[in-house]
Amino acid sequence: MSEEKSSTTGADKMPQKTRRFGEDDANIVIETKNLSKVYRDFWGRQKVRALKALDLEVQKGEIFGLLGPNGSGKSTTMKLLLGLLFPSGGQALVLGKEASNVEKNERIGYLPEESYLYKFLNAEETLDFYGRLFDMPAKVRRDRVKELIEKVGLTWARRRQLKEYSKGMTRRIGLAQALINDPDLILLDEPTSGLDPIGVDEMKSMIMELKEQGKTVVMCSHLLTDVQNVCDRIAILHQGELKELGRVDSLLEVSDEIQFRASGLSADAEKEIQEVIERHNGKLLESGKPSTTLQDLFLEIVSESEARPGRRVTRKD
Repeated sequence: MSEEKSSTTGADKMPQKTRRFGEDDANIVIETKNLSKVYRDFWGRQKVRALKALDLEVQKGEIFGLLGPNGSGKSTTMKLLLGLLFPSGGQALVLGKEASNVEKNERIGYLPEESYLYKFLNAEETLDFYGRLFDMPAKVRRDRVKELIEKVGLTWARRRQLKEYSKGMTRRIGLAQALINDPDLILLDEPTSGLDPIGVDEMKSMIMELKEQGKTVVMCSHLLTDVQNVCDRIAILHQGELKELGRVDSLLEVSDEIQFRASGLSADAEKEIQEVIERHNGKLLESGKPSTTLQDLFLEIVSESEARPGRRVTRKD
């Protein structure tokens, strides 16, 4: 008996292999370690510390939300991942390459917060231009342009100059431009900005479709309800620091409460607890832990962060 127990205990105590930063893993699309960015003035003095020691992993095929108030470091993080900025410290790997390696950008699509497109071109000419930048063959380019214009719902305006487009229409063609090279990783900065409710719903559907195709999506948004309905995991930044990271459903779960959902109950039965539902011929449709909203979670974390700067917010499991 003692030998068997000793053997079992020894197996349980075998050390688990921990993955080192940068170690090959096909499921890791983005990885950062102590990533920091300091903006300096003309004389080299520190002006703003925009990002502080960010540790982050984004998995292949997930929709990852990057949240935070203005000045929290979201856009800086995006630009560091794209190689548009150089870090002041730490390291970032994107698609297995250093973020500063421009070769990786052939597999990335990027929708900036403001789309800077040539306003005298129409939708077809705009996408054809970007297709040429990726050396796409003429027939492939034509088919891709037609497909994307239909996908973003601009077939009716495909030959109108972009200067005649509304902000919502410009947002749609901006998304099409980000997808022209059929990227593996798509970075979206405020993708629903300027869209009406129907356009927001269509944009969210397109983002979900990208996930179904096996794409990885990282999106920034201040519209928390959009992120809550779309993202698998989120990271909340405040004053350049990571304050919360995890799955949306887990973060929003209220751990110390239980809720019940039932139908066919009388007014009296609604006041009873779970054990009496069957006695009143009701049907238990759902039970589990209720969730808060992403907006409430966001405001709570920002408030606690301001009250205790420099410390990561801890929440009860």
